[in-house]
Amino acid sequence: MSKRSELLDFALLGLLHEGPAHGYELRRRLNEALGAFRALSYGTLYPALSGLVDRGLIAQSSAPAPPASRGTSRSAPSASARAGGRNRIVYEITAAGKEAFDEAARRIDAAAYEEDGFGVRLAFFARTEADVRLRILEGRRSRVEEQLETVRSNATRNRERMDSWTSALQRHGEESTEREVRWLTELIDAERRHPTDPGPQP
Repeated sequence: MSKRSELLDFALLGLLHEGPAHGYELRRRLNEALGAFRALSYGTLYPALSGLVDRGLIAQSSAPAPPASRGTSRSAPSASARAGGRNRIVYEITAAGKEAFDEAARRIDAAAYEEDGFGVRLAFFARTEADVRLRILEGRRSRVEEQLETVRSNATRNRERMDSWTSALQRHGEESTEREVRWLTELIDAERRHPTDPGPQP
């Protein structure tokens, strides 16, 4: 299984840990909340769900779709119609799925520090143990600090050859990376002070 497939399985189990959902709703939430899956297609989503069903990590059942709105255009079918007509499949996490999610949430590997993997893991920090959260945050900060050093080194080496537009783009990238380092440091400091808190306040 590829790292991206593992990440998708983890995200689906995490979303279903919050309650049952159908495929359309899962895709919407993945697209809106998790940047790693903004371009996720149904052709990728449904095989992943089928795989989780086959492994006994989620279960599926048929549920009636809500009635179509009277104001819905005939040329634009409703989401429920696109999801399969009058009945649609609802997915629910199983006890085995909860165990698998908890095990994955405790696992720390290099993928947890990469941009996509970190974003997905962060989205489910409320269900992640405090010591694991801290290690992931520290690992991500180290990774971003390495990126910042590379950006600065390249800028110093190539400054004389840069035009004003390239220089502005370089500064933007450097400032963005610096902001992420500061943000991660704030999260780490907050985690160390209050490891049992539900997370940073919005």
